[in-house]
Amino acid sequence: MSKHFSRRDVLKTLGLSMGAVLPLSAWAENEFGERLIIPSFENKRPLPKGPLTAITCGAGNRGNVYGNYAVQYPEELDIIGVAEPIAIRNERYAEKHSIPKKNRFDTWERVFERPKFADAIIITTPDDLHYGPCMKALEMGYHVLLEKPISPSEQECRDILALAERSGKIVAVCHVLRYAPYFEKLREIMQSGVLGKVVSMQHFEPIQHVHMSHSFVRGNWHNSVDTAPIILAKSCHDLDMMRWLVGSPVKSLNAFGDVSWFKTENAPEGSTARCTDGCAAEANCPYSALKIYHRDRTWLHHFDLPEDKELHGEAIMTYLRESNYGRCVYRMENDQPDHYTMNILFENGVTASFNMEAFTSYHGRRTRVMGSMGDVVGDMTSFTHTDFRTGEKTVWEQKTDGHGGGDWKLVSDFIQAVGHEDPSLLTSTIGASIESHIMGFAAEKSRLQGGELAVM
Repeated sequence: MSKHFSRRDVLKTLGLSMGAVLPLSAWAENEFGERLIIPSFENKRPLPKGPLTAITCGAGNRGNVYGNYAVQYPEELDIIGVAEPIAIRNERYAEKHSIPKKNRFDTWERVFERPKFADAIIITTPDDLHYGPCMKALEMGYHVLLEKPISPSEQECRDILALAERSGKIVAVCHVLRYAPYFEKLREIMQSGVLGKVVSMQHFEPIQHVHMSHSFVRGNWHNSVDTAPIILAKSCHDLDMMRWLVGSPVKSLNAFGDVSWFKTENAPEGSTARCTDGCAAEANCPYSALKIYHRDRTWLHHFDLPEDKELHGEAIMTYLRESNYGRCVYRMENDQPDHYTMNILFENGVTASFNMEAFTSYHGRRTRVMGSMGDVVGDMTSFTHTDFRTGEKTVWEQKTDGHGGGDWKLVSDFIQAVGHEDPSLLTSTIGASIESHIMGFAAEKSRLQGGELAVM
């Protein structure tokens, strides 16, 4: 028989408060222009050897999000090197972190031509360039903060895991949702017994239609062969989080999905190869590059714009005339599904469904958890717990950012784990994180085979 929870027990377990607001950085932002949440440092211990020293491989968006922690907290993290082939990114990153010329490299390979000169490597290179620097870093004795996905290859994921275990070095995978207060609290509820027996879960990831067009139709991840399947590139966060919430390995799954809209046969009449070529449909197209990037000045975080804002207009137009960001979304070489459905059976009997959808006007994950004695309905900024025994509803609410406040908490925990040589201070070590990737590879195989059941 399940433990009886009184109203007081429920409130104590949930630790709920209405309108809780986490402190925001005064200056640091994520790639969506949202101020980063400053993590709570209640359990942080002084570092015995001073700040962790690190080299960043890849000075793009994620490299700056994680690297900015060192600007805010120089007593904890010191970025002393950078590898970045795009000159303006290399220069800006080096200036921000006062990196000497001898520690600036144009490719990740050159970092490892030098003897080991830092504690850790931060790998935020493109997805298909994670394996090389990670393996070399481990061979040379570095700890690693590795952006997800681990690799677009299942064998490479397994190789990194094996080398991490042999070397004894910490590899933290950037599954930042594990560090978001919202999901931490949701996991606590699910495992506390407040809901009785957890029976099933529904999880929904709305990408938002312009985000889909920017990242997975025009952008760096538009082709799964060149980068990684969208289930890994976008949703391994979600697979990892679901596995972590349920607390059980996956037994079997299947998946469905396809490219339903962004293809040539759906191009409107009068459309052109580029939005700048006099497209007759541009004025009414929700995916107009001229509207998104030039008129609205949004989604510019992959554009390396000059410091002088007066020059932004022409710089943006150059991107639209010369890069994929100006091409018609219906005439790209994209193969990433714009809708994805998974059904999952965990070994403990819990069933779950996962939906990733491109065509939404909003973003922010939605989760529903069903238990024998209560349920939870949430949207990543708040959730409502209903107790079936009493009918009482309790709300937990918190202002957050696009990753639920997990970005800098991940970095903080990585620094603590390395500084104190204690991987248990991390929840997303590669050993804990790799199963989500195995789930993703199995799902993609199932999807391509028409939803055939994959046994894990």
